[in-house]
Amino acid sequence: MNSTTVIENKASIKSFLSDLKQLTKVGLSLSVVFSSIAGYLLAVDRVNYTTLSLLAIGGFLMVGASNVFNQIIEKDTDALMKRTMNRPLPTGRMSVGFAFFIAISFTILGLAILYSINAKSALFGAISIFLYTCAYTPLKSVTPLTVFVGAFPGAIPFMLGWVAATDQFGIEAGFLFMIQFFWQFPHFWAIGWLQFEEYKKAGFSMLPMNRKDRGAIKQILFYTSIMILVSVAPVFKVTGAFYIYPLTAVIVVLLGFVMLYYAYQLYKTQDNKEARKLMLSSVLYITVVQIVYVVDKFLH
Repeated sequence: MNSTTVIENKASIKSFLSDLKQLTKVGLSLSVVFSSIAGYLLAVDRVNYTTLSLLAIGGFLMVGASNVFNQIIEKDTDALMKRTMNRPLPTGRMSVGFAFFIAISFTILGLAILYSINAKSALFGAISIFLYTCAYTPLKSVTPLTVFVGAFPGAIPFMLGWVAATDQFGIEAGFLFMIQFFWQFPHFWAIGWLQFEEYKKAGFSMLPMNRKDRGAIKQILFYTSIMILVSVAPVFKVTGAFYIYPLTAVIVVLLGFVMLYYAYQLYKTQDNKEARKLMLSSVLYITVVQIVYVVDKFLH
């Protein structure tokens, strides 16, 4: 084998791995795994590293599968948008058949791993893949309510960690679900605002009433406020075994106010720059809140 062949082989392997990374949306999948781990740590007194590893791998495969199914369904619309036109399927770098094989493999393996933790974890994993693939993705071109539908699978990971640790779905897991559920509205509507023209090309309805106006921002302000209230509820000890110190609640409120501030700035200016700040502050919010909850838990 000459050196040119070796270089070409290395380049093609690198290109394939890059395509696989895009297809499974590795960054997004890892952020979901982060949420699941945070949910697990909130539920346990002693960490079982085997369970934690299984949760991380199973969760990653579950989200990866959902993302691949999503890209198979949206292959033609992805080709219309600048942000997505260079993905492996619209460019033809990868076949739909091969992508489907990956999606099915990830689904079976991911759910089997979650089942090895407990049956409830596998059930919620299956519900998440089903809703994301069969409800959220097809509804994007039909109704703005797609964001509401998509918030259900999107809110499962944080809760999944608690279920994996306890084999229980009670008020604690319910609140973890609600925190991530309400967070998704400002987050995805900020993205919907930024990508409005692109989504329009693909025929996607991603803003309330599918209009880029102050009405949509009022909804963002409303759901951000609900998110903050749900996030601080554990300080009042109304959420079972899951509760937080007052100082933690103050940090959560301050982080929420950062989001509210950018949402209000967006209301005043209707400028994409403010929508981007809102989107970034929402990512900061969900990441830091989960970290702060876990730190708080281990200070109890």
